Amino acid sequence: MADNDNGIANRGYQPDNDEEPVKIKNGSPVGKVKPSEGFRQLTEEERKEKFAIMKNIIIISVAFTFLFTSYNSMANLQSSINETTGTTALSTLYGALVVSCCFLPSWFIKTLRTKYTMAVCMLGYSTYIAAQFYPKMYTLVPTAIILGLGAAPMWSAKCTYLTKVGARYAEIIGDNTEVVITRFFGIFFLFFQSTQVWGNLISSSVLSVGVDTEDKTPEELERCGYNFCPWDSPSNSTNDTTDGIPEWQTYTMASIYLVFALLSSVIIVLFVDPLSKFVGDDKYDATEGKTGLQLLVASFNHMRHPYQLLIIPLTIWSGVEQAFLGADYTAAYVSCGLGVHMVGYVMICYGVCDAICSVTFSPLVRIVGRVPIFTMGFLINLSIIITLIYWMPKPDDIVVFFILSGLWGVSDAVWQTQINALYGVIFPGESEAAFSNYRLWESLGFIIAYACSTVFCIHSKITILLVFLVLGIVGYYVIEVIEKLGGLKRDKEGEVITLDKLVTGKYQ
Repeated sequence: MADNDNGIANRGYQPDNDEEPVKIKNGSPVGKVKPSEGFRQLTEEERKEKFAIMKNIIIISVAFTFLFTSYNSMANLQSSINETTGTTALSTLYGALVVSCCFLPSWFIKTLRTKYTMAVCMLGYSTYIAAQFYPKMYTLVPTAIILGLGAAPMWSAKCTYLTKVGARYAEIIGDNTEVVITRFFGIFFLFFQSTQVWGNLISSSVLSVGVDTEDKTPEELERCGYNFCPWDSPSNSTNDTTDGIPEWQTYTMASIYLVFALLSSVIIVLFVDPLSKFVGDDKYDATEGKTGLQLLVASFNHMRHPYQLLIIPLTIWSGVEQAFLGADYTAAYVSCGLGVHMVGYVMICYGVCDAICSVTFSPLVRIVGRVPIFTMGFLINLSIIITLIYWMPKPDDIVVFFILSGLWGVSDAVWQTQINALYGVIFPGESEAAFSNYRLWESLGFIIAYACSTVFCIHSKITILLVFLVLGIVGYYVIEVIEKLGGLKRDKEGEVITLDKLVTGKYQ
């Protein structure tokens, strides 16, 4: 992203109090100027509106923090506490999400507006968490579908709200719109990235109660790690346990998470102002851009773009690697080698490293460029995968569990921040279709990983990881080479020549 004239460095700074405005030079105030020189004091109404916008940004961020504190930690545990039913439900969830992305956001926002779209769709997460009280296939799968169908409208409504109020805020203070919107999204993700910490801290605290030190036999440990198969995992299921977890612990976690999820929806309803308060009637938000069917057609048409075909394996990898860590690493290595009560603690390490690196990598790219950062992510993941092949998890190696999850968080930060940015760079002016493809192929990666979770052993899943990692990085390098050589061929109108035209030669 460009520096946008160094943020506010070359613009006037407007204080919130009654001081006279000051000029900025090299990021510091250098003297007072009169309002007649192009600056003005904010009116009382503008100050109140400015405060109200910031208040709503914080409230929405807090609400999403409550919601994903519940959902993320519960999803991380599915392969350990619900095994087959849990991972089947998660794969179904992402299948529903793909459908939702194509058809539902516009309809929801047009019907309910942005505020109530967020609140209603958050209830879908609550139904899934409530199903944990009785985790059967006929409770988890339907609620996972409800969650998946509501997820895309909820995120679209959130993005719409932050974007619109960000533009209004920039108008009030006289700042660059892109800078303000980026700042608001930064505030949101500062809260959001902490959810891995809070949720997993809750789950591990509950699951650690009454846990005695258990010495696993060498025979039991030999079935962990690279040799792990879902059907061989030890289960002590009885009438008062769920896959070896006492029912009271499952109910305690589900109760806490359900309260958090319901609270998120209540917070939105009671404390968030309607978007119309700041931008007038927000009915048009849902009608801007393409309809669901038009976006679906544009998304498939966009696959003719050579860069889109090259970036598909890396985008699928982004979903596969996240799901592998949450479902397979936690079950085959952490839960099998240490115990399910340690899953949350290990995932906290992952979340902290991911959050820190997500913040630091974007400015780092400006210094060293994209290629070294992508290469670093590839080498880290490759090293971890090789380690997972040859390392036999043992309780004595507890530090290794945390190192591997932390490093996975570092590499995930590369993929989550830089693949998004890459889509914006290589598909200028095509954001709707491009990012629709991004959501489609990343969701497909989740589906592949979760679907394989219950039917393949770890050695097969690691092979799938390697295939998508290698294909993904090769496709990325090809894009960079093409860019270095001058970019893709274009027709007389300056449009990129699609793959079918390149093959047939009809672009002449």
